[in-house]
Amino acid sequence: MPNRKDLKHTINTICSDVFAECVAISLYHGKTNEDNVEALLKSIISTREDFISRISHPEPGMSKKVYFDKLANDFTEHISEIIDQIANLSE
Repeated sequence: MPNRKDLKHTINTICSDVFAECVAISLYHGKTNEDNVEALLKSIISTREDFISRISHPEPGMSKKVYFDKLANDFTEHISEIIDQIANLSE
């Protein structure tokens, strides 16, 4: 299991890449709805903040391995949903 610093770095990197992709699509694809783009950008920022804080404050009573495995799965699912929404912007 990676340490907390590595997890935070990975989450920051993924969120910044997804954020940049969303901005790029909104700039280079002419038919995007600005309200949808703004909502996605806010969602990415709130996702980053939520998961970084969840790393810093694990749930008591749960083993660390189970907690961080669940955290990683939740993050993957959440980012996948955001990526799907970004893909729908360009259609």
